[in-house]
Amino acid sequence: MKQFLSCFVVFVLLSFFLLSFKMDSLKEKENFKENKKKEIVEEPEKRALFFSYIECSHYLQDKTSEEAKQNILSILNTMKENQFNMLLLQVRSFSDAIYPSSIFPSSKTVVDKEGDPLPFDFLSYFIEQAHQRKIEVHAWINPYRIRNAVDMENISPQNPARKALEEGYAKEIEGKGLFYNPAREETKQLILKGIKEILENYDVDGIHFDDYFYPDLEIDSIEYEQARKEQPTVTHDAFRLSQVSSLIKQVYNLVKEKNSSLLFGISPEGNIENNYTSNFVDTKRFGKEEGFIDYLMPQIYFGFLNERKPFLEVVKEWDHLIQLDSISLLPALAFYKVGKEDQYALSGKNEWLENGNIIQKEVIASRAMSHYEGFSLFRYDSLFGEEQTTLVNLEKENLKEALQEF
Repeated sequence: MKQFLSCFVVFVLLSFFLLSFKMDSLKEKENFKENKKKEIVEEPEKRALFFSYIECSHYLQDKTSEEAKQNILSILNTMKENQFNMLLLQVRSFSDAIYPSSIFPSSKTVVDKEGDPLPFDFLSYFIEQAHQRKIEVHAWINPYRIRNAVDMENISPQNPARKALEEGYAKEIEGKGLFYNPAREETKQLILKGIKEILENYDVDGIHFDDYFYPDLEIDSIEYEQARKEQPTVTHDAFRLSQVSSLIKQVYNLVKEKNSSLLFGISPEGNIENNYTSNFVDTKRFGKEEGFIDYLMPQIYFGFLNERKPFLEVVKEWDHLIQLDSISLLPALAFYKVGKEDQYALSGKNEWLENGNIIQKEVIASRAMSHYEGFSLFRYDSLFGEEQTTLVNLEKENLKEALQEF
């Protein structure tokens, strides 16, 4: 009987221990889930500003090092004060660089003449000061553009565009300028080499491409005819889509090889159809397949009353296009239209002239989208430049209210 009682006591104690362990384990799992939930909830909304080559020319070109640095500090302080936390800095706009590069010459947007010595490393200083203010810096690159006009005289001898033009993987496009051929392997390798240089030398938070993809419908005709010998049924449009997709995938892999937490995103045209008829960027594929992008930042530069493309309808289209939780939606919004007539909006052309809360309403509407992670505004000077009209100031005040509430 004593032996039975002893066994029973041991059994009860063991059961109690196991039950306690199980309860603690469940509690720990619940705490972990709760913490993960908090992390998701507390992840800050991305609030980005485009800082283009136009701003670079305005604030950095023809300035002493001290003046340029003071301007950079003022820009970043302004962003911080107005609750922006992501800078899309155009580091290469015309086959050039605003940082010391062994591949591309210094950019005429920050020096007097392309190829001149840089007064200091603009990218490094932006990153250092931005990170002190908890602002992300994404290196914004225009991959294919060399010039907006045919201007060979101002292309420096060290620009790889000269070799590309000589060897036929860059081309003059009448009325548009000079561009690298997206279908040439040399072009892809040059772009990848340039991105690798940035990733190896700078603590950027990501790489960003804008909406300048295929420059025209003829630049790759020779390459397409060669492709048809192996794939007789491939259409020219499908061929073009595949060329851009190949580059995007390789850039994504390059970024993730460097650091899995770095981001790669693109800012395609807001009109989804145009991405398949003129730009040839396969946004639908990118929204549903892993391994291409981390975020889509479509340029939804439309008002609510736009007769052709009303904002709410378009932002919903983009949200539905994304089918993976790993891909974020960060709509790009047209602050540059504030106070201006929007002639392509037809009956809605006066919307930006008559209202001072369009951007505020677009941010709030975007937040309701299932894949929303933030927004961006084009561009810095549209908000904080010298032309501060009544409507611009009203839009900023209303936007500030929306940012404080979230």
